[in-house]
Amino acid sequence: MVPILFSMSLSRLGLWASGLILALGFLKLICLLVRRQSLARAMDSFTGPPTHWLFGHALEMQQTGSLDKVVSWTHQFPYAHQLWIGPFLGFLNIYEPDYAKAVYSRGDPKAPDPYDFILPWIGNGLLVLHGPKWFQHRKLLTPAFHYDVLKPYVAVFASSTRAMLDKWEEKAREHKSFDIFCDVGHMALDSLMKCTFGKQDGGLGHRESSYYHAVYNLTVLTQQRLQEFLYHNDFIYWLTPHGRRFLRACQVAHDHTDQVIRERKAALQDAKEQAKIQNRRHLDFLDILLGTQDENEIKLSDAELRAEVDTFMFEGHDTTTSAISWFLYCMARYPEHQDRCREEVREILGDRDSFQWDDLSKMTYLTMCIKESFRLYPPVPQVYRQLSKPVNFVDGRSLPAGSLISLHIYALHRNSSVWPDPEVFDPLRFSSENVTGRHPFAFMPFSAGPRNCIGQQFAMNEVKVVTGLCLLRFEFALDPSRPPIKSLQLILKSKNGIHLQLKPLGPNSGK
Repeated sequence: MVPILFSMSLSRLGLWASGLILALGFLKLICLLVRRQSLARAMDSFTGPPTHWLFGHALEMQQTGSLDKVVSWTHQFPYAHQLWIGPFLGFLNIYEPDYAKAVYSRGDPKAPDPYDFILPWIGNGLLVLHGPKWFQHRKLLTPAFHYDVLKPYVAVFASSTRAMLDKWEEKAREHKSFDIFCDVGHMALDSLMKCTFGKQDGGLGHRESSYYHAVYNLTVLTQQRLQEFLYHNDFIYWLTPHGRRFLRACQVAHDHTDQVIRERKAALQDAKEQAKIQNRRHLDFLDILLGTQDENEIKLSDAELRAEVDTFMFEGHDTTTSAISWFLYCMARYPEHQDRCREEVREILGDRDSFQWDDLSKMTYLTMCIKESFRLYPPVPQVYRQLSKPVNFVDGRSLPAGSLISLHIYALHRNSSVWPDPEVFDPLRFSSENVTGRHPFAFMPFSAGPRNCIGQQFAMNEVKVVTGLCLLRFEFALDPSRPPIKSLQLILKSKNGIHLQLKPLGPNSGK
């Protein structure tokens, strides 16, 4: 009798659980449908390409050539068009300077949907904060990017770059093309660990090695999640092997950052250790964050410190990797510009073999080529905002508060009304006379407005140092059999890598 009653209780419990799950699923579906209706109503005055009933435009966005597909849509839909990722997530996709100005001259927060994927890793740092908290953190972090702080980093960038170039010397002896993207990524992460945590030259210790691999894995896993439509659902993602790997990597990254913060705080209590830190060749990012405070003498908490350090590692690693890799691709594709950049760098260095801070401002032609590569291959091709208040556009159309905005930087940089012959690589677009009078929101590799990239000068300095040293050591050429296939992820990548042929220029190439 007891087993029968127990069996009946289990059966009823199962029915109750099933009913509850169905009810919750139904409520979730209702919420999604209401949200879709709200987003669609907000964008009533904007048309767009035909959508799939389930996937929206997601399938087209995942196909090869999706970036250029959006560029083709810009001719059909001037200013902006609807962009649906799945059936419930709709953005107004903009790619016109006046439209960009209307939104990005304000301080609207990031749209939660794409950025929520990285929150378990980076926490509530400057990238995703908004309102008074964002303003407070922005003010506290600004001293970390003062030019006096950035000056010593030139030597740090050079050290990590030379280690990469020595590896390339060995690879170049095989007289075969190879993918530069991964090596550039390792170099950028090495530089960032030195600038963030004060890592020394040489090999990685066990703890540093674990952190290095965790950051690399988190980046790869985030890219994979963006590409897999089903992985956008948290419940499904955390049940998958990829989701569990992501959480394990988060734990490794957080443990490392927390331990470094604890050790550094303890060191600052010791006068001798504090003197050592002050006498180092450069203060690292963490040193500066630990010492900064606002006008009320309020410092960042440990949780806030970790969020800002993890945000800096996330934003400063992959974006720089993309920028440098695509620039070297441009140099290989346009050898006449490569030669001219190399000559300029040689003239600046003279008999020296290392860059100094003052050299960076003299790299006129190299800088124009870097900016033109940013135009054609922006490291972050697409960014998102959620309107905190209504916006009125230049053509009379508007959007209400709560609407989602996608700024398609890749398409903006190919807008033929701003950039004549947009597919042509022409560094002179960024000469002083040609920049004068151009719309301030026509070129946005580091975003624009009050929420622009706080580390853009750091990034530009690194790109200049790395690419200058690369051009001194090697001549770069394309591999015609392996052209890169552009891929829109969090950053601009290539599905098949960026394969280049490298020819060493000899030990005295910089003279």
